[in-house]
Amino acid sequence: MKRYLILLLAIACGVAGAQNNPPVRLRGTVESFASPSLVIKERSGKVFVLTLPETTGIAEVIRSDITAVQPGSFIGTAALPRADGRLESLEVVVFPEAARGAGEGHFPWDLKPESSMTNATVADLARSSEGRTLTLRYKDGEKKVVVPDGVPVVTMRPGDRSLVTPGAKVFIVAEPEDGQLVVRRLLIGRNGLQPPM
Repeated sequence: MKRYLILLLAIACGVAGAQNNPPVRLRGTVESFASPSLVIKERSGKVFVLTLPETTGIAEVIRSDITAVQPGSFIGTAALPRADGRLESLEVVVFPEAARGAGEGHFPWDLKPESSMTNATVADLARSSEGRTLTLRYKDGEKKVVVPDGVPVVTMRPGDRSLVTPGAKVFIVAEPEDGQLVVRRLLIGRNGLQPPM
């Protein structure tokens, strides 16, 4: 289980996979699924027909809240740069303990222009009028991130193909292969939740 979660989350964060075929991250809604063909409408409105192999890892994304973020928590957060040098969070994923260390580091992300992703341990947490300010430590450095009140906070657990139904919201990491996009990792929201990453 631990190995499954680490692999799933590391690849979901785009830090694993073949360099010759960089991963493609898609965010959208399931239109239809007839194995192995998965059709989604991406947030841009474009429709993609993908191949979903039986071996693809699936994780269910469920709502959490900011109280789950404590010193010592291992989290991921997409964020935008601020003028004061800190980052401002767009979303927070509280990783299950089994996935501690998955994709650890700070790297570019494509949620919004100029956004980044930081997967790290919460070293310090302080409340202010802006929300919470987190000091995030990872093996190569440290970032300060402001998490405004109301930012989506989620966690994940292993899922299965029964969740892949029309209308389900998804975050997909796919790789080009023989002229097709093959789904390598699928994160799917619980009860209509759009995975915010």
